[in-house]
Amino acid sequence: MTTWDLAVVGCGPAGSATAMGALRVDPTLRVVLLDRAEFPRDKACGDGIAPQVVDLLEDAGVRGVVDGHVPVPRLRLDRGAFGVDRTMARPAWVIPRTVFDQRLVEAAQAAGATLRRHRVRELAQPSSVVLDGEVEARTVVGADGAYSTVRRALGLMPGPMAVALRGYAPTPANRANAQVIAFGTAGQPAYAWSFDRGDGLANVGYGELLGHRHDRPTKAQLRERLDVLLPGASDGGTGWKGHQLPLSSGRWRPPTGRILLAGDAAGLVNPMTGEGIYYAVATGFAAGRAAAEALIAGAPASAGARYARATRRLLAGHLRHVAAAAGLSRHHRVIDAGLRASAADQRVFDDLVELGLARGRITPTMARGLARELAGAARRRPVRRRR
Repeated sequence: MTTWDLAVVGCGPAGSATAMGALRVDPTLRVVLLDRAEFPRDKACGDGIAPQVVDLLEDAGVRGVVDGHVPVPRLRLDRGAFGVDRTMARPAWVIPRTVFDQRLVEAAQAAGATLRRHRVRELAQPSSVVLDGEVEARTVVGADGAYSTVRRALGLMPGPMAVALRGYAPTPANRANAQVIAFGTAGQPAYAWSFDRGDGLANVGYGELLGHRHDRPTKAQLRERLDVLLPGASDGGTGWKGHQLPLSSGRWRPPTGRILLAGDAAGLVNPMTGEGIYYAVATGFAAGRAAAEALIAGAPASAGARYARATRRLLAGHLRHVAAAAGLSRHHRVIDAGLRASAADQRVFDDLVELGLARGRITPTMARGLARELAGAARRRPVRRRR
């Protein structure tokens, strides 16, 4: 049985970032990437890549991840008859995960990681960590997504869940060069999206917060709800895939010890937008660095504590703010006020994008704009007289 310094379970953005983070600290480490799929492989996702994700990768020496793809400058947010359509401070990209994840896996391999196709089913912890009786590692990072085997082995349960459906369909002219999000007008928090890839196709989909566990919509129902919010968005669509999203809460406490969790496996998906790639790459790099530093210190079991300190500085404040914003956005009046404030002030719009796509916070400008629009809506609302 081969013994590795670090075994990473899952080769999505979080897993590849973990391997690269560790190898940047110590290029001599023996790092193995384990995934049940053969790469390149598809992954259900909105495919939106925020510029902050590209920043993280370039800071780590990873270049060319957006090569050959067209930047998307506009973001349109609609609810019912009202919406806001603005140019973002920095453009985003829409890159299929088949391409994006493959580029990150190749970057991890170029850094020195070994890629193996292996589906992890069991973990045991004698003096080190043993996966399925075949792979032994001094430290392990679970980056194996929403249904994480590593998380279950640690006895941890995911928090609130959302469900989404994604497909690819021809981009109509009125949604070209833009990421379009249409919020639901009734019921639980929900929205449809159409993200133009720049090649004639758009990533289209629909997502909503899951309620009771027995009340799970079918793919057909999700597709119907997509077309209600974005009429015709699914016409000619192919590649429909459903997936679940483990949403983050205001307080996240990573496990201690030599087994870490990153990205979706850690329950890190923005509860306001469903965005998870920024969290995946950021926590992946942090997990890799923490594992490498623990190994260099001769104390693999200290990896969890090191990771907790790093991610507290990175995400603690943001997670509290975005959890508060997500709670507020369950009220339709707040969504409407946020859209009107964004339409009135580019600064509010930019702050909202930063909160939804990276690690922004509720800024004073955003709070003032929201309060102003809520107060204005209250004045416009007719008063009911008692009889």
